[in-house]
Amino acid sequence: QVQLVESGGGSVQAGGSLRLSCATSARTYSNNCMGWFRQAPGKRREGVAAIYTGGPETFYADSVNGRFTISRDNAKNTIYLQMNSLQLEDTAMYYCAAVREAVTSNIEALGIMQRCRAIDLGYWNQGTQVTVSS
Repeated sequence: QVQLVESGGGSVQAGGSLRLSCATSARTYSNNCMGWFRQAPGKRREGVAAIYTGGPETFYADSVNGRFTISRDNAKNTIYLQMNSLQLEDTAMYYCAAVREAVTSNIEALGIMQRCRAIDLGYWNQGTQVTVSS
């Protein structure tokens, strides 16, 4: 079972900033791809950002590129999403997620980077609401 403990989120005015964090176990964190997707009512799920925990790679949706920054702290098995210049369209439920439950074999490592690049995340938590108002 994947444990993803998310914090942050809340309400902010347009142009403001918020930071999300997501902590997990060392087993899930190691050499995995983690990130966030979001979903607003009546809209499709959208991959927002992803980071490969075994290397420097980060990936962003076009809609947030240049405004959001994903980062990690390997010592804490935690990833962060710094969201700046927030817009009304960023209002959604944000879910921290990982591609794999754990990566403990070469077979489990296959396809991780491809899915990371596509921000195609498989395991997620309960989510946190981000609301941007005018």
